[in-house]
Amino acid sequence: MGLQQIDAKMFAKMFLAGAKNLENKKEWINELNVFPVPDGDTGTNMTMTIMSAAREVSALGEDPSMEALCKAVSSGSLRGARGNSGVILSQLFRGFTKRIKTENELTIPVLAEAFEKAVESAYKAVMKPKEGTILTVAKGGADKAKELAEDGADDMEAFLGAVIEHARYVLSQTPEMLPVLKQAGVVDSGGQGLVEVLSGAFDAFLGKEIDLSLAPAPEKQSGQTESSLEVQAKAEIKFGYCTEFIIMLTRNFNIKTEMDFKAYLESIGDSIVCVADDDVVKVHVHTNDPGLAIQKALKYGALSNIKIDNMRLEHQEKLFKMAGKAGQNGQGSEEIAEEITVSSEPPKPYGFVAVSMGDGVNEIFKSLGVDHIIEGGQTMNPSTADILDAVEKVNAETVFLLPNNKNIILAANQAAELITDKTLLVIPTRTIPQGITAVINFVPELSADENEETMIREIENVKTGQVTYAVRDTVIDDKEIKKDDYMGIGDGGILSAGRDVTEVTAGMLERMIDEDSELISIYYGADVTEEAAESIRALAADRYPSCDVELQYGGQPIYYYVISVE
Repeated sequence: MGLQQIDAKMFAKMFLAGAKNLENKKEWINELNVFPVPDGDTGTNMTMTIMSAAREVSALGEDPSMEALCKAVSSGSLRGARGNSGVILSQLFRGFTKRIKTENELTIPVLAEAFEKAVESAYKAVMKPKEGTILTVAKGGADKAKELAEDGADDMEAFLGAVIEHARYVLSQTPEMLPVLKQAGVVDSGGQGLVEVLSGAFDAFLGKEIDLSLAPAPEKQSGQTESSLEVQAKAEIKFGYCTEFIIMLTRNFNIKTEMDFKAYLESIGDSIVCVADDDVVKVHVHTNDPGLAIQKALKYGALSNIKIDNMRLEHQEKLFKMAGKAGQNGQGSEEIAEEITVSSEPPKPYGFVAVSMGDGVNEIFKSLGVDHIIEGGQTMNPSTADILDAVEKVNAETVFLLPNNKNIILAANQAAELITDKTLLVIPTRTIPQGITAVINFVPELSADENEETMIREIENVKTGQVTYAVRDTVIDDKEIKKDDYMGIGDGGILSAGRDVTEVTAGMLERMIDEDSELISIYYGADVTEEAAESIRALAADRYPSCDVELQYGGQPIYYYVISVE
């Protein structure tokens, strides 16, 4: 009989192996997406989520404690979560690690309870859980674990093997639970991703040789918006002040608080080290404004051992005097924070952050008063950390966030739970036109709650259609679609398909128009000429004379046209 308990070292190895196996299979998992669109990204989102945690686990070294390991898995995956599948995966890890973090070794009963806790956490994160998805696969595995534990299972290898085999069986049944999967001839992509994580972890438990080396974090995508600090820092030294201090905690510094603090530090600098040890937290950050780091830290306790070095050798004498003054048992630190940030403007009542794609759409949002754009949207879902960083950059007491994609709403809601220094209200916009409508209906004189209610009500009056192309043959919504066909996708599914983009766009629009329609807004993409877009506008104006028709350049990738009807 082999290993019957799992210690922290083995758990770390299993987690990294699961992450690597998912990474190796991500393109295959992407292809399992029901809609044959060119931005099918379940595998990518889940991989980027787990790799965020894997990098934190690797940084712990070869002999981590179970508590430190659990904190790395939970915080890393929560902040790195992208897309619905990634958020659900992060919540599974969150629940699982919450149960095991106080254990030195994991036994079969403990694992069974941890699986159950994982499923409970994931189901709570989803407003309307749908069976036939990753949730169902996770629940199937947890149910099997509980059954085996209650039956007195005492062989760890047999236990883990049976749990994974049952999860794989439940995955095979997902097409019977969701007709859309059966029609497309695929299993649930998120569920497949989870099975790959479990399978990779089991391989490590069995002692199989696995390459656990990790690639560095991906660079920022070209075209992604840079912060003002990043623009300023094209010089050799990006952030000028090396800032170190110790927080002597006077309030609870739990994992949620630590994640929020780290997110803030990452929004103002780099080279971050934040280590919590009982009642003190050791902090190191390179930033262009040490006062911001100090001011934030003062919320958690008194400061000591403050040291600020000007790495560009500017104003060095003044800064060393400030560091010396502040280093006397934390005395005077509040005054220094005030001195450094005295010129900062007070926060305004309201601000906006919008997820967007395409330079034309970005400009539309900016012209409507949106403070910060997160580029990505449909083609690259931003992570919870990306959202937190963007919100921190908006100097407002209340920030309205427009996800503009149904696959980003969960990550947005997760960010809203983690932020503590301002109010973040998520308006559940599922498309770019809904986001534009939300901003247009904002009234500065109204309260935050009144604006939230108004915007949520108004976005429900917006129908959206998007024209793209198919990346594979499939049958969906009783339509046979061939690779490279054009598709018109509405809020509830595919509205039209064919070989001619104009006919497909016209067919989609016909399905969207009804007797109450008054306004048609057409946003044409990066791959569409102005002449072609004008012909679509003229077609809409001719066929629907009772509607006003607007044409604007969106510049969005992959989607030739994004059209809204109100």
